[in-house]
This record gives sequence, C-alpha cells and structure tokens, in this order.
Amino acid sequence: MMVEKIRSEKGNSASSAAAISSSPMAMLGDHQEGSNTTNPMRTAETLLRLLPIAPCVGALVLTLHNSQTNEFGSISYSHLGSFRYLVHANAICAGYSLLSAIISAMPRPFSMSQAWTFFFLDQLLTYLVLGAGAVSTEVLYLAYKGDVAITWTAACETFGRFCHKGTASVAITFLVVACYAMLSLISSYKLFSKYEAPLSKQPTKGIEVATFHG
Repeated sequence: MMVEKIRSEKGNSASSAAAISSSPMAMLGDHQEGSNTTNPMRTAETLLRLLPIAPCVGALVLTLHNSQTNEFGSISYSHLGSFRYLVHANAICAGYSLLSAIISAMPRPFSMSQAWTFFFLDQLLTYLVLGAGAVSTEVLYLAYKGDVAITWTAACETFGRFCHKGTASVAITFLVVACYAMLSLISSYKLFSKYEAPLSKQPTKGIEVATFHG
C-alpha cells in the first residue's frame, strides 16, 4: 500500500509539471525568449543603419570647412542656401541613423507600430537627403558652366577650390542617398510582408444543364 501511494504521488506531480509547462503563460514566455534572440536579419539591418553615419559626418565636415578667399573676394558655404540645406540634411540623417540603429539592435518582439515608424521615417529621410543633393548639384552645375541667358559667368574659374570641395561633399551625400534607399526597401519589406492578400469570396453558381428526353 505504501509503495502504491508513493507511485500515485509521483504520477500526480509529473502530470502537474506537464500541465504547467504546457500552460499559455509558459508558451508565451518561450515565444518571447525566442523572439528576443538576435537573428542575422536584425544584425544586418543594424549595421546598415550605422553605415550612413560616416558619410553623413564626412559630407557635413567637408561642407562646413568649405570656404575660399582670393583677390576676387570670398565665398563660403553659408552664402548659398543649398549648401546650408545640405549641412542640415546630413546632420539630421546622422542623428537618425544612430538612433534607429540603437532601437533596431534592441532585442524586442516585432511590433507593427515600430515597423510603420521605421517605414515612414526611412522614406522621409531618403527624400530629404536626395533633395539636398539635387539642389546642391544644380548650384554646382551653374557654378561650373554658368548661364549665358542671364549673363551668369562660371564662378569655378575663380573659386576652383571651393567648387572641388563642394563636388566632393555632394558626391558623398549621394552615397548617403544609396544607403537610405536600401534602408527604405528593407523597412518596406518588413512592414508589408506581414500582410496577406485578401481572399476573394465569390459565390458559386450552379450550372443548369438542359436535358432532352427522346
């Protein structure tokens, strides 16, 4: 009798342990633990978000130190609105890249709000830095070629060093544009891959077949 009692107690404890391990809370804990682990996709996205920081800072510093003085006068980046816009755009992109990389590296489960936020901000920053590079390119083109219609002479013949530095900063900015274009593709994929195409429910209609009796 004593042996049977011990066996029954062991059986009850084993069944209770199995019930606890299969409870919803335990399964939720296992799911959260598995989702918090670092995966290759998250690591790649974090590194890609860190990638634009160096060219952003490089273009920013190069533009801030871009000035030239000679016998014809002086010119600086602050004299041109497009280059001031370039400085602000690169500064914003550098700060956002660092902040988004920190958030992306955090081991947390996937949330739709975070996916929508990254999607919106990645698109916004891409167009922001693209616009800065585009308007600066236009100004540099006029500085190199001039405009005969409005008797605007080519300024780069006089301020060559300023134009060369400006060209280098614009080229680096377009490298930032390429990085943000890839980030926009990744954030778009992560967001819209969570949605499924709606199922079309069309009512089935019976086909009436005419029969002829001979």
